Amino acid sequence: MSTEKKIFSFALTLILIVFVCVPTAWAGNKRLMSIMAAKMQASRALVESIYGLKIRATESVENMVAANYESVTESKTEAFISGIKYENIEYDSKKDIAKVAASVQLSSITNIDGDEMNLQNKVFRRVGYGTSTPANAGPLAALRVAEIDGYRELTRRLVGMNVESKTSVENYLLKSDIIKTKLLATLYLAEVVDYGWEETGDAFINMKLNVTEASTILGRDLGIDQESIEVQGVGAYEDDFAQVKK
Repeated sequence: MSTEKKIFSFALTLILIVFVCVPTAWAGNKRLMSIMAAKMQASRALVESIYGLKIRATESVENMVAANYESVTESKTEAFISGIKYENIEYDSKKDIAKVAASVQLSSITNIDGDEMNLQNKVFRRVGYGTSTPANAGPLAALRVAEIDGYRELTRRLVGMNVESKTSVENYLLKSDIIKTKLLATLYLAEVVDYGWEETGDAFINMKLNVTEASTILGRDLGIDQESIEVQGVGAYEDDFAQVKK
């Protein structure tokens, strides 16, 4: 066999090996599905930041021990929003996790409470993550929890919370001690300034509300003597609290 034929045969064999052994390099929808999920997460984040979301949270401590924490959010996901731009799309093929940055510029909207807000063509930006592999969703779920916790912390700083306490003492001994807090409010125009994950997989997210800007957009004084408020929300990767209760 001539040298040219040997080179051609070797090249053809190599192409066939690559085609058979690494088909994902040529086609597949896993990456596209993960990117689509990331885009949806980023879109929801924009809607919650701009149009607002309702936060209802209750917490309780019984006999000096954390008993329960529940946070339920209701966001106006049916809000119509147009003009979103998706950019800086990244995909980690090993973890099957996509990251998408989304931005939108709006002049004015009607928020979740039906109030008109003059946004003065402000540009809002948020980032979303997505995966098509359920086993890889843990860190993303922790980040979402941290986001909700951040919204709760901002709302608590803005409007306060209702605190209920009842303590019973019998024969100089603590019989029962119960503390409950309740929070119900609507929050708009919150921004994310930083986020990430600890080595344990737990997530954190730093959120900020520019009080001065929000007062101007809403057309009313928020009653906060600060230019801005910044808080940190946290989210757990694993439920070891359930093991402690058992």
